[in-house]
Amino acid sequence: MTIHKEGKSLLFWLLIILAALNFGLSKLMPEQNMVLNVILLISIILYLIVLQFFRNPIFQLPNEDKLVFAPADGKVVVIEETVEDEYLKEKRKQVSIFMSPFNVHVNRSPIRGVVEYFKYHPGKYLVAWHPKSSFENERTTMVVRHPNGTKLLVRQIAGALARRIKWYVEEGTPLAQAGEFGFIKFGSRVDIFLPLDAEILVSMDEKTKGGRTPIARLK
Repeated sequence: MTIHKEGKSLLFWLLIILAALNFGLSKLMPEQNMVLNVILLISIILYLIVLQFFRNPIFQLPNEDKLVFAPADGKVVVIEETVEDEYLKEKRKQVSIFMSPFNVHVNRSPIRGVVEYFKYHPGKYLVAWHPKSSFENERTTMVVRHPNGTKLLVRQIAGALARRIKWYVEEGTPLAQAGEFGFIKFGSRVDIFLPLDAEILVSMDEKTKGGRTPIARLK
């Protein structure tokens, strides 16, 4: 387990601010030991919460051409057939994973391949499980093309708290299976659009681990 690069600056400055706050209060209220201890405890808890949010698990990347792995840690909140009308323009099976503020927020490619399409969309900040969040919230759309021609569309969606989506790819970027392609801060959702003949391997409300939980099998 390491700390993700997106959190290093924030964690450094948060540590400085909390240390300065506690030091300053100890000088202003030297006799208020109970109050100072409570504030110190709250500061430690706050720092640990933010620290765990930026966890970045280390594991061996899979290499399974028939399997599609979860693009994020979280809980499955949507499994349905729908029409993907931004790029693929066809019916697909959609699986959506909700990432709470307590999940790892690294986003990973479900298959190996090359980024065929990528676009950032500014938008609203509805709660991530809202039905309209997929097409009204701030989001990115990425299509990964496997060497065998299979295309998967993955969409990062900002939530009510997650107002900063980060991505590390552009059109033409090669991706390993479970390789990092982005990060969303503080609660969000990731949609993945699969071929209609894909076998879904997860169920509603099932917990997933990004890059480690198989969510579908391709034909």
